[in-house]
Amino acid sequence: MNGKSFIINSDLIEKVEETPDTVITLTNDKKIVVKESGADIVDKVIEYKRKIQRSIACSVETE
Repeated sequence: MNGKSFIINSDLIEKVEETPDTVITLTNDKKIVVKESGADIVDKVIEYKRKIQRSIACSVETE
């Protein structure tokens, strides 16, 4: 919420709550308040995972 950008390992996200602030809880119970909505967080994780899957598929095809 301080305006700085950062990246969270999506595999460490346990849950995302809107209370009304969006709070990401990690598997180590650390909580991070962000300005994006819960839906935005989910969309970004899905986009990232798709990008990884495409990258893996492309590398398998070229072998």
